[in-house]
Amino acid sequence: MDLSAQLLLSLSALGAVNALFLSLLFIVKRPGSLGNTFLGALLMMVGIRTFKSVLFFFNPDIGKIILQLGLSACFLIGPLLYFYCLSCTDKLEKQILDWRYHLGFICFLVVTVGLVWPYAQYPDLWGKVFYKIINYQWLVYLVLSGFVLKPVFVQVKKHNFNFVSFYSTKEAWVLSVYVGICMIWLAYYTASYTSYIVGAVSFSFLFYLLLLMYGAGMFRSTKENKEKYANKKIEQDVASEYVTKLEELMQKQAYYKDANLTLNKLSKPVGISPAVLSQLLNDNLDVSFSNYVNEFRISAAKARLLDEHSITMDVLAEEVGFNSQSTFYSAFRKVTGTTPAKFREKNQARTAES
Repeated sequence: MDLSAQLLLSLSALGAVNALFLSLLFIVKRPGSLGNTFLGALLMMVGIRTFKSVLFFFNPDIGKIILQLGLSACFLIGPLLYFYCLSCTDKLEKQILDWRYHLGFICFLVVTVGLVWPYAQYPDLWGKVFYKIINYQWLVYLVLSGFVLKPVFVQVKKHNFNFVSFYSTKEAWVLSVYVGICMIWLAYYTASYTSYIVGAVSFSFLFYLLLLMYGAGMFRSTKENKEKYANKKIEQDVASEYVTKLEELMQKQAYYKDANLTLNKLSKPVGISPAVLSQLLNDNLDVSFSNYVNEFRISAAKARLLDEHSITMDVLAEEVGFNSQSTFYSAFRKVTGTTPAKFREKNQARTAES
């Protein structure tokens, strides 16, 4: 085996390990939301498919059940990506067909086909027919996911493709995952199922995802953040002064309307460093920077929904400082427990009754 083949094989193995590691991280350590569960399951399918190729290389006579398992995992990648994109854009519960029935039917189909036409007895059927079906089914879900993410792509274009402004946000995550899965599909479609370029692409995508997670501080727990500042508490009188300045900036000068507001931008008018501001929010107010800013944004959005009944959600989202409508919906639901539309509808009904 030449050097290039060895390198591809090594990257394939690393890609499989990374995928399985990340899948467990999202499913077990960071369950948080249904979206994380979908992402964890998606990465697990990528890992299984890549791991199958590595095993097949070392033992071409490996049990057909392993090959069947790898191809079956490919059949689930597209749907799981689609559900993840729906979840990230708050469209999951708005589908005509409930996602549980949708995913349940796909899983039922995979199991049924595997039992009725097992790879061991029908290798030609799997290698020639099912292989093509999997390719095009995956492509269909990629296209559907692209339509779901259309508003996100519009927002990125609106910001002149300045991806940095989306760093560590939900948009950065979902776009990274979508583009990565598209690349894996392309490598899978243009190579035979024994090729290891898929594993190499998978490794690159997952390694990038790991770096993004680390940069976003996703490996640091809330407990660790609190311990970091435990011995550096800001004195209460000083903290009160800073908080007063913060509230003035947010309420009177509406700093929250800046969609690209950062710790650095907000700390300058307060007269403190970004690190001290972060400490103040985490230690004295027990809130993260994003949650602190979003509270003002949602408060302003609620007032606008009550005052202006005809305002559209995309205009409102931009007006109160959100980069996209999907982020606005997610933050609004987190703070109020409901969607902006339902909030407006409920309060309009109350006004009519009174």
